[in-house]
Amino acid sequence: MHIRLFVGAAILTTLAVTSCDRLSTPAEAPEAAAFSHATTADVSGYYMPVEPVRIGKWSLDHVFVGQASEFESWEGGSRGETFGPVMIQLNDASSPMVATELGEAHSVTARVLPTRYAVTDTEVTFEGRSPELGRVAFEGQLDQGALATSKRNLGGDGVVLTGTLRAGGQTVRNVRLTWWMGD
Repeated sequence: MHIRLFVGAAILTTLAVTSCDRLSTPAEAPEAAAFSHATTADVSGYYMPVEPVRIGKWSLDHVFVGQASEFESWEGGSRGETFGPVMIQLNDASSPMVATELGEAHSVTARVLPTRYAVTDTEVTFEGRSPELGRVAFEGQLDQGALATSKRNLGGDGVVLTGTLRAGGQTVRNVRLTWWMGD
């Protein structure tokens, strides 16, 4: 009788420990898989539209890609509410213009932080949420040769990133972006 109780208690303990492990693993796995970067080159900078990209009243201002240390901080769990290693900014084109230190800019913007991203030497994939636009996603192909030329020239008009932008329930294909290093 004591052996049955002992064996029963051991089985229950094993099941309890195993179920705890099963509960914690799926919760951690998607978080870790949601954010990845694997670059051998510096792809950081601002990627600006070559021609206007509009979704309703919103216009794409830029796609930002950070430096390796910013990816490592984010992927390590250090996340802010206003900055991420990959971000998309859209402007409300119907909003008034205001003076800034860089010139004039629209007064209403939507900065979209990532809920998921994957960045490599040749691809930038991003997904985030915006109160104004809902789900915002971008999938693009990075041209390393054009990026290297643009960096040598400290920016330029050459297309370095081409992709598809989805926001506000709309899709814009063949979004062409040039590189700018920022301030």
